[in-house]
Amino acid sequence: MSDTVELTLVSPVYLAGRGDPGWGTVPLHRASGWSYGHDPLMPRVLLTSPNQQAALRIDPDPDEPWWTIGHARTDDQPAWTATFDAHTPVEIIAAFTDALTNPRALRAATPPTALLRQAGWRDDPRQSGLVSPDGVVRVKYTIEHGLDHWFITAADGRTPDDELWGACLDGTTPPHLVAALTRALTDATPVIRDPDRMPGLGVRHRHDVRQHVPVATVAFALENRVKHLTGRHPQPSTPPAQLPSGAPPGSTP
Repeated sequence: MSDTVELTLVSPVYLAGRGDPGWGTVPLHRASGWSYGHDPLMPRVLLTSPNQQAALRIDPDPDEPWWTIGHARTDDQPAWTATFDAHTPVEIIAAFTDALTNPRALRAATPPTALLRQAGWRDDPRQSGLVSPDGVVRVKYTIEHGLDHWFITAADGRTPDDELWGACLDGTTPPHLVAALTRALTDATPVIRDPDRMPGLGVRHRHDVRQHVPVATVAFALENRVKHLTGRHPQPSTPPAQLPSGAPPGSTP
């Protein structure tokens, strides 16, 4: 039995295809304590934060975004919603949820567009916003009819119908969460994919390397990710053992 498996290392991440949804959902449940609901009659995933203020839903609807992440209004933050199409690479969505659940997240993050410009993104000559160096991804902030949104669109560029995936975020989405997305878009680190499940569009802009990867590396990748994210949350300290009433100092209960 071989101790390696052949996989494809893909970059940039925004052309890697959807990936395994568990990369995003499992850490929410196991590392951040989000509860999940299950309806055996509906092919839907629903996760809710411990404080009941945030929720993630995956709804396999061919005519609507599959991923929806929302947060209720709080005393210092308006309500917001972020949606992602079915083929959005899960690593990009996970960057967003990782920032959302990070107790040490910096609210005063670098402006989202500044991260793109630092990575060589340029002003889009065809419309407002910024475009990636390869011309595949566009990020724009718009205000229409009093409503503001962030739009992220990945398209191959050969035909009008070649959109790979898209995302839409309310303008009220906290800037540090939008910045987590733009940082993920500029990350050059290759991601692992099954070579038999690679998307057909975007090949001319994509860099694929087939490589034999140790089985253990693949098998424990998610587990290691959960452990890393769990470490971000302070663990409750164990209270000291209480002596029985009337026990003399130094005695053992």
